[in-house]
Amino acid sequence: MTANITANPWETGIDELERYALEECVKRQRVDRSISVLILPDKHGEMAIKFARLGIQTVVADTPNHQPDIEGRILAAGLHNEVSFTACTLPELPEFSPGEPFDIIVIRRGLCGLPYEQARRVVRQLLLKLKIGGKLYVSVLGLHSELSEGYAASESSVDQRFAMLSPALAGKYDIQQPVCLYTERNLFMLLLEAGASVLRTLTTTYGNVKGIAVRV
Repeated sequence: MTANITANPWETGIDELERYALEECVKRQRVDRSISVLILPDKHGEMAIKFARLGIQTVVADTPNHQPDIEGRILAAGLHNEVSFTACTLPELPEFSPGEPFDIIVIRRGLCGLPYEQARRVVRQLLLKLKIGGKLYVSVLGLHSELSEGYAASESSVDQRFAMLSPALAGKYDIQQPVCLYTERNLFMLLLEAGASVLRTLTTTYGNVKGIAVRV
C-alpha cells in the first residue's frame, strides 16, 4: 500500500481495512444475498456508499450533526433504499434496526476518543451486535506515529493513556479532544479482552493501527 504520511489520520481514503471488509462482503454474498453492515462513524457517508453499491444493506451511525450531510450524499447517490442513518454518540450505542445482527461492523476513529476501558466496553457491545461468525474491522490512531510528538500520555500504560495531542498537531489534524493512542499489541489486547477472536492486526506506514476480529 502507498500511504501519504501527511494525510489526516482521522480521514484516510480506501485502505487495507476497508478493502478487507468489502472483499468479505463479496464473499458472503456468494452464499447469502441478505448481508448487513454497520459503519461507525462515517462522517461523509463515503464508505457507506461503497458498500451500498454492492447491494448490501448498510447502516451508518454517527453524531446527529453529521446526519444532514450523510443523508444528502446518500440521496444524491440514489442509494436511500440501501442506507439508513442512526444517531449515535459513543460510548452509548443504540439499537440498530433494520440490520442487526450484522455480518460486518466497521469502526473508524471513534474508539480513540474514549479512554481504554470505555473503548473495551464499546467493542464488547459491538460484538454482541454481530452474527456468530460476523467480523469487526477496527482502525485506531497509533502511538508510533507523528501524533505521539508532544503527546503528554506517550509514556503511560494504555489504560491511563488519554490526553490531548500537542497544540501543533491538534491544530494540524483538527483533533480537539483527548485521545488514546494505540500500539498494535494494545489493539490486539483490546479486542481479546472484549471477547473477540483476533484474526489479524497491522500497522500502516503512516502509523494507524488496524485489526480484524470475529465473534465466536
